[in-house]
Amino acid sequence: MSDVAAKTGGRLLARNSALNLMGWALPMVAALVTVPLLIRGLGAERFGILTVGWVVLGYFSLFDLGVGRALTKMVSERLGAGRADDLPPLVWTALLLMTLLGVAGAVVLALVSPWLVGHALKISPEHEGEALRAFYLLAFSLPWVISTTGFSGILEANQRFGLVSGLRVPIGFFTYASPLLVLPFSHSLVPVIGLLVLGRLVAWAAYLAACLHVLPQLRKRVAIEWGKARGLVQLGGWMTVSNVVSPLMTYFDRFLIGGLISMAAVAYYVTPYDMVTKLLMVPHSLFGVLFPAMAATFAMDRSRTELLLGRGVRALFLVMFPVTLVVATLAHEGMTLWVGKAFASHSAVVLQWLAVGVFINCLAQAPFALLQGAGRPDITGKLHLVELPLYVTAIYLLSKAFGLEGVAMAWVLRVAVDTAVLYLAAGRFLPNGMGLVRSTARMVGVALPLFGTGILLRDNLGGKLLFLAATLTVFCLFGWYRVLQPAERALFQRRKPALEV
Repeated sequence: MSDVAAKTGGRLLARNSALNLMGWALPMVAALVTVPLLIRGLGAERFGILTVGWVVLGYFSLFDLGVGRALTKMVSERLGAGRADDLPPLVWTALLLMTLLGVAGAVVLALVSPWLVGHALKISPEHEGEALRAFYLLAFSLPWVISTTGFSGILEANQRFGLVSGLRVPIGFFTYASPLLVLPFSHSLVPVIGLLVLGRLVAWAAYLAACLHVLPQLRKRVAIEWGKARGLVQLGGWMTVSNVVSPLMTYFDRFLIGGLISMAAVAYYVTPYDMVTKLLMVPHSLFGVLFPAMAATFAMDRSRTELLLGRGVRALFLVMFPVTLVVATLAHEGMTLWVGKAFASHSAVVLQWLAVGVFINCLAQAPFALLQGAGRPDITGKLHLVELPLYVTAIYLLSKAFGLEGVAMAWVLRVAVDTAVLYLAAGRFLPNGMGLVRSTARMVGVALPLFGTGILLRDNLGGKLLFLAATLTVFCLFGWYRVLQPAERALFQRRKPALEV
């Protein structure tokens, strides 16, 4: 078996996907446990400042200009071509470039921090001083945070997701749990953020050590070639467009709801949205693994890239359809148990629309990852630029016609169009790309009427449970015999052929 085939084998990718999902999911468990304790210990305002600081740090991490993602792609390509000895100049140049971009981002964040604290955020006067010092500490950590994403990308390109998750889980736990260590001694944000920054520095050193272990070539040769920086920035620039515009479309609807409907409606929309979109962690974990695999195979064997993409799409369909169908069908009952009947009366139908949208959006992660792995992030970036004004217009028109449900309809419409265009674009780069488009369309065609049936059952809980039991039983048989291919069934049955594909 070739080296690239070994690194993109079905069982390895399945194991890595599970490890990647674990690496993202376990820190969320820590968040569920620690956030209530932090709110009580820090107080609502200090905790609000802390969460805003996390968000600001996340957005300023875009100062890497997509170089981290571009580095993952380029390292994957060279490893797939057996050119590991060519990596040191590329890697060290990218890491230095990311560090410099992080320094630039840190300077900008430090300069705008007085405005953020004094004017943009409504912070009480007694907390302004510690909030400003906390933001300065976050700015200091930015170069380390950005270059850490480069180290993570190198490990992912080597399919070392066990190592990535082994680092990500304790770092995630430390991020949420470490402030609790400060609370017995101080309730100020400064030592809380200071400890978080110290954790980031330790994480940076751990990731660096892991990369030097996985790629010993980096220890033997430290070289900077600025000519490679241009290619990294060109490729990463369009990735950054998607990374900037996509969150805008994610959060801008909340401002429109507040302006067009009411601030109470924001809560009725955001609560089910934040709950159901957590399911996107599954496709993000899967295609976080498949992205470097597809980048490694695209230049050498597009038929294998197509095989990997098709497997990813089928896996997502088989996992996400049952989950989102249950959410959509039992939305009223679930929201009533969680937040009460009065709140659920406003949010349950919104949740049903969003569950359908999440199912469609999960499938969109496949062509999105392929286009970026194929070196065409410009397609996804341009698509998002075109979508933004159209999405805002759709929210305005549909909210006027249907209220809060219209906002959810606009989101579903946007992700449906986005998914269709991405599949059509990605199909052009594969030997039988239109075949994949047609098979995916058939799967969605099977799913949508079932969503509609579950939603129309309304208050008939017995009918809903009977419908789900019958549908999911038939779906298991349909998935096994009609969706999975023979080699994929062999993978589950642990037969030898699964190791060769």
